[in-house]
Amino acid sequence: MKIAVLYFSATGNTKKMADVIEQSLAGLGAQVEKIDVTVPSARRESMDFSGWDGVIFGAPIHSMRAPRVLREWLQTLNGQGKKAAMYFTYGGFHVHPCHYSTREILAAAGFTVVASAEFLGAHTFNRGGWQAVPERPDASDFAVAKDYAAAVYARFSGKDAGVLGELEKTDMNEEFLDAIEGFRFKALTQLPTRNGKECSLCMACQEQCPSGAMDAEKGEADPALCIACLGCLDACPEDALEINDMSGVFAQRMEMEKSTPQDLNKKQSKIYL
Repeated sequence: MKIAVLYFSATGNTKKMADVIEQSLAGLGAQVEKIDVTVPSARRESMDFSGWDGVIFGAPIHSMRAPRVLREWLQTLNGQGKKAAMYFTYGGFHVHPCHYSTREILAAAGFTVVASAEFLGAHTFNRGGWQAVPERPDASDFAVAKDYAAAVYARFSGKDAGVLGELEKTDMNEEFLDAIEGFRFKALTQLPTRNGKECSLCMACQEQCPSGAMDAEKGEADPALCIACLGCLDACPEDALEINDMSGVFAQRMEMEKSTPQDLNKKQSKIYL
């Protein structure tokens, strides 16, 4: 059985889970191809799914949905009736309606979605002083990923004829969810910038930017394109990029959620069948 694992991973969490899922599926006898669709050029190529028996889509959760640039790309695909599964990584806060909304996009694109999962991963904004599950994913999350791979394999192969069941919906419309997505920039008030500092212009920040927002020569991100993933900070080998200190926003978030970093870390990865 041939399976494709397509993943969008700006800061590495989703790729870590793709690696575990790939290894687990291979151990079950599947031929697995991992495809990184993080950068814009990877999403410009047309996708023909006829050569695979099943497709797995992996993404982070940004403000309760898959990242905007990925949602837009998924809508252009032709699933050709193929079985598909989803998984998401998140930094300990709200998950839903990401499973539901992404399943709806994939179904409209012609896929039959048979499974989903969510895995804890260090929050992107930890780079700005947050303390949201900094040590995740860990062994417990990888164990769930292995179980997820086995469940997906069973459904892709037909041994388990089930499809993905009911998922938590939302009364919030897309316009309202868009507004919530904009709140990311209430926390990240200073987009990634060199702030006038020199660097070697290796171009890694620009080449690995998922939205095409980063201009390496200018040393700053375009606010019209930036999705606040902070992948450019991870990509820079010289730590030349800066953002604002968001530790105060994290404290406010904890107070609003009536939660603590310890509470966030108690959360467990989960499979949906």
